[in-house]
Amino acid sequence: MSEPASARLLSVEQARDAVLAVAEPVGAEDIATADALGRVVAGSVRARVSLPPWPNSAMDGYAIVSSDTATASEEAPIELRVIGDIAAGAALEITVVRGTAARIATGARLPNGADAVVPVEATTPLDAERSPGPRGRDAIGPVPARCLVHEPVDRGGSVRAAGSDLVAGAVLLEPGTALSAAAVALVAGAGVDRILVHRRPRIAVLATGDEVRAPGQELGPAGIPDANGPGLRALVTAAGGEAIDLGIAADVLDDVVRRLRDGLAAGADALIVSGGVSVGPYDVVKAAIETIGRIDLWRVAVQPGKPFAFGTAPRHGGGAPVLLLGLPGNPVSSAVTFELFVRPAIRALAGRQDLLRPVDRAVLGEPVVKSRDRRAFVRVVAEVDSTGAPVRDARGRVAVHLAGGQGSHVISALAAADALAVIPEVDDSLPAGAEVALWWLDRA
Repeated sequence: MSEPASARLLSVEQARDAVLAVAEPVGAEDIATADALGRVVAGSVRARVSLPPWPNSAMDGYAIVSSDTATASEEAPIELRVIGDIAAGAALEITVVRGTAARIATGARLPNGADAVVPVEATTPLDAERSPGPRGRDAIGPVPARCLVHEPVDRGGSVRAAGSDLVAGAVLLEPGTALSAAAVALVAGAGVDRILVHRRPRIAVLATGDEVRAPGQELGPAGIPDANGPGLRALVTAAGGEAIDLGIAADVLDDVVRRLRDGLAAGADALIVSGGVSVGPYDVVKAAIETIGRIDLWRVAVQPGKPFAFGTAPRHGGGAPVLLLGLPGNPVSSAVTFELFVRPAIRALAGRQDLLRPVDRAVLGEPVVKSRDRRAFVRVVAEVDSTGAPVRDARGRVAVHLAGGQGSHVISALAAADALAVIPEVDDSLPAGAEVALWWLDRA
């Protein structure tokens, strides 16, 4: 007799698609560009100014009329009269004409009349009596009366043209782009001092279990330290969210419900509960979720992490629903289900377009065995060379080895892992040397 549809395990894709279907980007806020690192753009960002805003020198040297140097050579240099000195940021009223030059610093605005810059290395300074100084000296010290130019310079030589990098009004960043340090520099350099970004999603985290104690507390005869609460809050932060600590709930329905309601009242965009989502006599999280909202799915064909629950609750004041995510209590299962389902949801809430990890390829260094009909995510470390780069074979595949014990309680292997090796549902085991998909994990 076939298994009832309600009892079948969902695939990873089915569960993830269900979560992402309701993970709408959160609201936007206007912040200073200097504070925007890691934030996600909520509207197109356009350049306020062109870059460079005016032609400037790419070298320390002399601003000249290029045609003056057409016949210049080492044997027969041309002589120019130096009429001024232009520092970066200076706005001197200097006009260069045929037979003259102006000493100029890198980044300084090209003076009127000049159409090129000859690098200082290709010149020799002359004093008022035409006595030469050292060839190619640094462009510092007193301005020489004249200079010799020892090579021809083309029109536009060593000059950065106005707008050669950016033109005012050009789109710099599209919505959904995460701001890297380079992007912050780009936006600031284009004269944009404030930027509209999605606020960070607020993600409330609740650990559960009568046996769970906050780190540092006495364990007593049957307690264990809380790894899930701190670990999940760290993962929330790494994923771009703002973590809210709901503490540790006892395996009592009223306590779990009260803390979840505290999370809703705090304006959380999602609530994560670790533990209590299985079928044991003290697993009350499903009932708690159904008290404040509803469950849309439960149990996924994944190892570790089968008892994953997802639902939604109404948001205080209306708007998009709050995501409710029930993760397994074993720390590794909790971290893996976070990686599969919660991290993409947080990135979607934050307005990002790139929700999933890029997939690499790897070769197993040891055989692996897993449960039938479940997709396994094995914690592995990559072989690296002396520079720290992953070792790859001729086909570009990374050599990986098991990070340690693969039990769902083995936190040490999770902490050591560089990546997750993906073992398909159809394989109950794979030998050493088998090729697998690889998901790289964040490493601080």
